[in-house]
Amino acid sequence: MSSSVSVPRLVIAAPSSGSGKTTVATGLMAAFAARGLAVSPHKVGPDYIDPGYHALATGRVGRNLDAYLCGPELVGPLFLHGARGCDIAVVEGVMGMYDGAAGEGELASTAHVAKLLGAPVVLVVDASSQSRSVAALVHGFVSWDPEVRVGGVILNKVASDRHEELLRDALDAAGVPVLGVLRRAAQVDTPSRHLGLVPVAERHAAAVEAVGAMAAQVERGCDLAALAELARGAGALSCAAWDAAEALGAAPPDGLKVAVAGGPAFTFSYAEHAELLAAAGAEVVPFDPLRDEQLPDGTRGLVIGGGFPEVYAAELSANEPLRKAVAALAESGAPVAAECAGLLYLSQELDGQPMCGVLDATARMSERLTLGYRDAVAVSDSVLAPAGTRMRGHEFHRTVVEPGAGAAPAWGVRGPAPRVEGFVQQGVHASYLHTHWASEPGVARRFVERCRTS
Repeated sequence: MSSSVSVPRLVIAAPSSGSGKTTVATGLMAAFAARGLAVSPHKVGPDYIDPGYHALATGRVGRNLDAYLCGPELVGPLFLHGARGCDIAVVEGVMGMYDGAAGEGELASTAHVAKLLGAPVVLVVDASSQSRSVAALVHGFVSWDPEVRVGGVILNKVASDRHEELLRDALDAAGVPVLGVLRRAAQVDTPSRHLGLVPVAERHAAAVEAVGAMAAQVERGCDLAALAELARGAGALSCAAWDAAEALGAAPPDGLKVAVAGGPAFTFSYAEHAELLAAAGAEVVPFDPLRDEQLPDGTRGLVIGGGFPEVYAAELSANEPLRKAVAALAESGAPVAAECAGLLYLSQELDGQPMCGVLDATARMSERLTLGYRDAVAVSDSVLAPAGTRMRGHEFHRTVVEPGAGAAPAWGVRGPAPRVEGFVQQGVHASYLHTHWASEPGVARRFVERCRTS
C-alpha cells in the first residue's frame, strides 16, 4: 500500500568524480546533525566505503540507492526505509551527475536517482582552474535535463576572495544561486588506495577527525539555512517505505544463528541483507576474522561479504583456528555465502598466504581493475537461488582467482562477452559479484531455510 510521505532531502552531485562530493555530502550531514537534526545518509550506486563516513557523520546506517542493482521501482521505498523518523536526508551522488550504468542511458545515474526521489540537486563544482567559464559549465548541467532540478551550486577549491567574486558574478548572471564556497587550502585529507577511500573501520580515529574537519569546512563555507530550505522544497513521495518483513513474509525468530563477517578486512555489506536475514528468522551475529579464533557458538550459516582481505592477508592467514573452523563448517554442508573478499578468503591461498582452503582455487593481486555492473543468471542450484534466477550485480576488485576443478559455476554473466563466474560447492556459493538482496528477497529466505535443514 502506497502513501504520500514528505522527507526534506537534497542530492549532492558534481560534473565529474573528484569534484568534492564526498567532502560536501559528509560535511553537510555532520553539520546538520550537529544542529540537532536526525539526518538520513544515502549514497547513489554500489559504493560501500562512503556510507561508512556517512554513518560517522550522522550516527545512522549509511544506505545505498542503486537503480541498477535494485531496479528504479525500489529507489523510493528504500530511501523512505532509511529515512524513517528523520528530519532531513542527504544523498551523495556517484561519478558525474549524468553518468550511469554503461550503455544504459541515465539508468543508475545521480540524475536518475534525483528524479526518482523528486529531490533538488546541489551541484559541487571544482572551480580551481576557471572563473567566468563556470557559468557555462553549470548552465550545461542545469539545462541538459529539465526534469532534474538544480537548486544551487557549491564552489569547491576556490583560491581567493577575488576568485570567489569572479565566480559569483558569473553565476549570478546565469541565475544560479551559490549556496557555498570552499577554499582550496582547506581540503580534508581522506586517504585512498587501489579501490578508493580507506574504509572507516581501518582508521576509525582518523576518520572521526576527518569527518569533523569536513563538517567545520561546510559550516564555514556553506549557507546551511538556505540548503535546509531547499531540502524542504522537495515534494512528497507516493510510495511506501520498504520493509524487510513485508518484502519477505517474515518468519518468527527461532534462535538460528547466521554469522556475518565484519571488522577491518570485511567492511562491504548492504544493511538490508542483515535485515532480510533477521526477517527470515535468523539471529545475525557479527564476528571479526582478524580477531576471533572461532565462529560464534551455534553458527548454522555463514555470510562473508566484500572488503580488503588482500590488505590483511597475513593476519587472516595467521588466524589458523578460524580458518579451520570455516573450512569445517563448509565441509559439513552448512550454507556459506561469500562475495568478492569472501571468495578470496575461501580460496586455497591469497598472494601465497594460506586461506580457508574451502575452494579449489588460488587468488592473487592484479594490476588490472575489474569494475562494472553485471547482468547475471544463476547457472547452478545453490543455497542462494535456484538455477535460472536472474540478478544484477557489481564487480569491483584488483584480484584474480584461478580455479582448479570440481566446483560448478555460480553465475552466467550476460553481455558482449558472456562467461561463467564463481563457485557452487555443497552449501557454498562464492562469487565476485556483489548483489543487493532487496531486489530478490527470496535469496535470504532460501539461505535461512537451508540453514535450518543442513
